[in-house]
Amino acid sequence: METLLGFSAIAAALLIGMGAFGTAIGFGLLGGKFLEGAARQPEMVPMLQGKMFLIAGLLDAVAMIGVGIAFMMMYANPFVEFAKSL
Repeated sequence: METLLGFSAIAAALLIGMGAFGTAIGFGLLGGKFLEGAARQPEMVPMLQGKMFLIAGLLDAVAMIGVGIAFMMMYANPFVEFAKSL
């Protein structure tokens, strides 16, 4: 049982950490491409900015889903009942 809870803590840490790392990489690439596009065609900045914010929201949503799953693994672990039956 303690092993299951320990592995759940490691899984939650990896979910949050990798989600943050992936989001940071995504934001870096997104911001760089936005600046390149704005420098090449300044008249397209409002349209590009709207699309950038949409994609930024989707990037954040992926990280928040990971945080939600991590909290579920920590506080409402579905595998605990299975481990008790073994």
